[in-house]
Formats: sequence, C-alpha cells, structure tokens
Amino acid sequence: MSALFIPLGVIGPWQIVLIVVIVLLLFGGKKIPELMRGLGSGLKEFKDASKDESTENKLDEKK
Repeated sequence: MSALFIPLGVIGPWQIVLIVVIVLLLFGGKKIPELMRGLGSGLKEFKDASKDESTENKLDEKK
C-alpha cells in the first residue's frame, strides 16, 4: 500500500506528461475546455462561499 502513496516531491516532468497524455486519451481534445470551464466555475463558487463564510465569522466576532 505504501507504493501507491506518492509525495508531491517525487512527481517529475515525465510523470506530468504521462498524466496529460492519459487525460487527452480518455476525454479527447474537444472535451478538455469544457472540463476546465466546469472546474474553474466550481473553484470560483468554492472561493465565493469561503469568502462569505469568513465574512460571517468576522461579523459574529464583532457582536
């Protein structure tokens, strides 16, 4: 099981190239922009939600 655990320091340029090639083979070139758009909008929603949560926490501390 320890062989499956890969610390971030071990991933090199060839591993990144391999991951990109596998993603391209699985999803194809036309689906990648759609996936990235969805990922970007999801990250934006998460960022907005966490910003709202921190604002609520600051307001609670002032009371």
